[in-house]
Amino acid sequence: MIQSKSEGEVGVMLIQFKFKNFKSFRDEVILDLSSAKMTEHSERVVVIGGEKILPVAAIYGANASGKTNVYEAFQYMKEYVCNSFSYGDEEGGVERFAPLPFLFDSDSKNEESSFEVFFIVPEDKTEKTYNYGFCVGINGVTEEWFNSKAKTARKFKAVYYRSKIERVLDLSGIPQASRNNIEIALEDETLISSLGAKLKIEKCKIIREWFIRNEFANFGDSAFDLKHSRLLPSGFVDDKKVRERIVNYLTTFDNSIKGFVVEKRLSDGESKKDTYSIATLHKKVDSDEMVGIPLQMESAGTLKMFSLYQELQGVLESGGVLVVDELNARLHPLLVRNFILAFLDPKINTNHAQLIFTSHDIWQLSNQLLRRDEIWFTEKNEQGISELYSLADFIDEDGSRIRKDENYEKNYLAGKYGAIPSLKSLDLVREG
Repeated sequence: MIQSKSEGEVGVMLIQFKFKNFKSFRDEVILDLSSAKMTEHSERVVVIGGEKILPVAAIYGANASGKTNVYEAFQYMKEYVCNSFSYGDEEGGVERFAPLPFLFDSDSKNEESSFEVFFIVPEDKTEKTYNYGFCVGINGVTEEWFNSKAKTARKFKAVYYRSKIERVLDLSGIPQASRNNIEIALEDETLISSLGAKLKIEKCKIIREWFIRNEFANFGDSAFDLKHSRLLPSGFVDDKKVRERIVNYLTTFDNSIKGFVVEKRLSDGESKKDTYSIATLHKKVDSDEMVGIPLQMESAGTLKMFSLYQELQGVLESGGVLVVDELNARLHPLLVRNFILAFLDPKINTNHAQLIFTSHDIWQLSNQLLRRDEIWFTEKNEQGISELYSLADFIDEDGSRIRKDENYEKNYLAGKYGAIPSLKSLDLVREG
């Protein structure tokens, strides 16, 4: 289905993502992809850099409970790291790029938001663990830190640290020749990681390049499907083998598509980019003759999977993280399961790519598919504050932890784990 690098050549892995004061999340929450001490599905745990890391995190919860905000928090962190070197040149100042804090609290609505990750870049062969984070608000970046830890070390060592409140800018872990350039060019809304990568400082490039490998897809947004289905995968136009790989990929759920026809459209003189019309080929039922139909006439599910191909190919090749909101939207449960299995199967996922997804598809909420520490829930309390917690850490009414042989789906719908909607009768016609 997907071509990957040679076995054993690993890209990057997320260990932990923390954030605080972002949208419905007022307090700090942690999405932890490190393995808990449990025995189920142990073959999928990746041991590297002294860490035991999971390939999948599934997030369940009621509508408006905060699932999408977890997705958007991680996406916001990526965008800020990758692009903040140019924010000083944009109109609107710092406020335009500030995150949206928790607004239903007099203190939090005026405080900065914080974002932090722990990750590994095994390609450096030393298997160091990195810790990177920052705080940002309407007045720009107030704090930023980058630390690293050798595989055999117990503690992290600072690469750089800045604090606007304490008026500290410690660049001691960056080569002396590059420090002056950062000090001169650094602005309130700019991250050192972003600016330093632009200045080709290797230790800063580690962070930005890690985030670049991570991909985001919002399956619940029809505009995402339409936009991305018009973006052709790399090599699709000129390389027949690329088109054949995509056909093979699509046949994992729809074997009616036999090929593609690509035709360049005539330029209208205004657009500088080449545009193409794409047709899918289908075999007639009464002959071997092929019939082409415009790609946009294919089903919503086919368009969704076509649009996702490049992101999926990219993370499986690089070992990055694919974050998907509403994975189940307009897809059959069996197709969703097949998608998840691509990340859980070490024979396919040879570079240890990771999948973080939100879903309402309880058919996947099974001990036959997922470990307890791979299942997460979001729940919003009466104050409008969202919480994030793992099934592995959940304590039931009897004070006991959840067993691995429980029926997760049945218990979730029964409300045993929380994170379900509180329903009232939809009586819309009775007069009040």
